Amino acid sequence: MGDMSPWDYFVCGGFGGISTVLVGHPLDTIKVRLQTMPVPKLGELPHYTSTLDCFNKIIKNEGPVGFYKGMGAPLLGVSPIFALSFMGFGVGKTLFCPVDTSQHTYLQYFMAGAFSGIFTTAVMTPGERIKCLLQVQEGGTKAYNGPLDVVKKLYKQGGITSIFRGFGATLLRDVPASGVYFLTYEAVQNYITNNKDQQPSILGTIFSGGTAGVVNWLVGMPPDVLKSRLQTAPEGRYPNGLRDVFRELIKTEGPLALYKGITPVLLRAFPANAACFLGFELGKKLIIRVGADDLTTFDF
Repeated sequence: MGDMSPWDYFVCGGFGGISTVLVGHPLDTIKVRLQTMPVPKLGELPHYTSTLDCFNKIIKNEGPVGFYKGMGAPLLGVSPIFALSFMGFGVGKTLFCPVDTSQHTYLQYFMAGAFSGIFTTAVMTPGERIKCLLQVQEGGTKAYNGPLDVVKKLYKQGGITSIFRGFGATLLRDVPASGVYFLTYEAVQNYITNNKDQQPSILGTIFSGGTAGVVNWLVGMPPDVLKSRLQTAPEGRYPNGLRDVFRELIKTEGPLALYKGITPVLLRAFPANAACFLGFELGKKLIIRVGADDLTTFDF
């Protein structure tokens, strides 16, 4: 991503985060619905039989607006979250990548990316908790009337601990997933540009960002399933936290349940993260060319 200050990463990451939510939230809603639907009793069909079935039922019962339930929390929080993520990667590069070379090793990129996951977990956890609780609400009487109502009721139920439920699961997801996320983007970019210090094309950025998103979720999906179940469970259901969620899931549904919702995730991952890195690169271009007359050409 070139030589940039952590502040530059912060600003450009904000551009990327907003782009990601606008493109990817509908499929994220489907993912959470699939991850958290009740286990069917013997002889019963699951509430959603497939990604397409989930899509059709949301359209039929809730209309298009159903796909955007819970988007307020990530949209309000996503700019600082992605900004912090990219800034964390920038800080990680200063810690793990030598300054005397423009080309770094894959391990160095991974370590810098993993550091960004630590950077964002404290902000990410409550936003994910709010988002998931709103996303699993279907028609009829609603437990929550919006993000602020979720925060008020969670605090009343269990204080700040309840709002931050799933912190460990989020950390378990984001540290390795962020490592491979930034590693993949940099590796694909280097391959496309033949390791030369030049800017990639817009198609190169789309391909690199989309591929990074897919790899990120292949690594992060199992802890994300556990996180979603823990964060949407009633108070007291899992007294030992993530360990209880894992044991119950493996016992009742088997290891493949760790990849429930993978179809909408992968369908979302490529376009959403392509949009993220396009937003990032556009932000970088605007910073570089601030004050210039021509900001319309998009030749990264």
